[in-house]
Amino acid sequence: MSRTLKLAAVMGVITSLPIIPSVAAAENLKVVASFSIIADFAKNVGGDRVDIITLVGPNGDAHVYEPKPADAATVGSADVVLVNGLQFEGFLQRLVEASATKAPVVELTKGGEVLRNTEEEGHHDQDKAAKGEAGHAAEAEEGHEEGHHHHGESDPHAWQSVHNAELYVKNIADAFCAADAASCDTYRANAESYGQQLEALEEEIKAAVAEIPEDKRTIITSHDAYGYFEHEYGIKFLAPEGVSTESEASASDVAALIKQIRQDKASAIFVENVTNPRLIEQIASETGLKIGGELYSDALSDENGPAATYLEMMRHNITAIKGAILGS
Repeated sequence: MSRTLKLAAVMGVITSLPIIPSVAAAENLKVVASFSIIADFAKNVGGDRVDIITLVGPNGDAHVYEPKPADAATVGSADVVLVNGLQFEGFLQRLVEASATKAPVVELTKGGEVLRNTEEEGHHDQDKAAKGEAGHAAEAEEGHEEGHHHHGESDPHAWQSVHNAELYVKNIADAFCAADAASCDTYRANAESYGQQLEALEEEIKAAVAEIPEDKRTIITSHDAYGYFEHEYGIKFLAPEGVSTESEASASDVAALIKQIRQDKASAIFVENVTNPRLIEQIASETGLKIGGELYSDALSDENGPAATYLEMMRHNITAIKGAILGS
């Protein structure tokens, strides 16, 4: 009893000692996040009551990630596993089966607005939006057998809409409350506080887009990751690759894109932090567009970069887009 009391007394003082994380880990929820953006949401909801391990870290590409043996052990010992769903994590089913985890695997896109995958339909028809209230994700999962990088009917990059990010946060709070009812009030309060920051971010993005002339709102990126941003905010994105970075663009795809760029009078072109820049550099050279910088699509930057959190990522992206188009 005295040893327990002693540990409790010093926990708030000697936080730098190795013993403290291990004590906290015994009490905290053990959370596995599939990639960095989800991990950031989870940190904002869980605060100091959760310990988070991220499978695909900053600047990592979840489309092509190959799990390590240690990942199976990590998932196997988790209390909650948070994933995007909509087949974004091509490795997920194999990893969950290998881990034999008993933890709930929570798909954070459930209940959200899901856009159709334009990979086989041409790029971004503005009428492609369809409500995907839970069932859409299930439909997408059924298409998984058609290929490792095939994303079925749905575009998985739902976090590119701040409105959807609010849903991710709600679903995370629900999952944490189900796993740790005693701390539910804290999770709900954290989610509400973070939700207010997301609402402010939404207004910032809309205000920035409003300053860009409508005839200059077409830009080029590496892969088709910004359908939700386009649908929500009115910036048109063209890309040589589909919704997965595994699907390489053919010579005819690139030629067709260059033709479309000239027809649509694209205003700017960007590389992405998760893709090889060579193809974008080629397109920039052939169209005379100057590369406007780097956008963050499927992963955050490291902590020293310009997109270390979701809020910073979205602000960086719209600031870079606006600056490249307006020349500021």
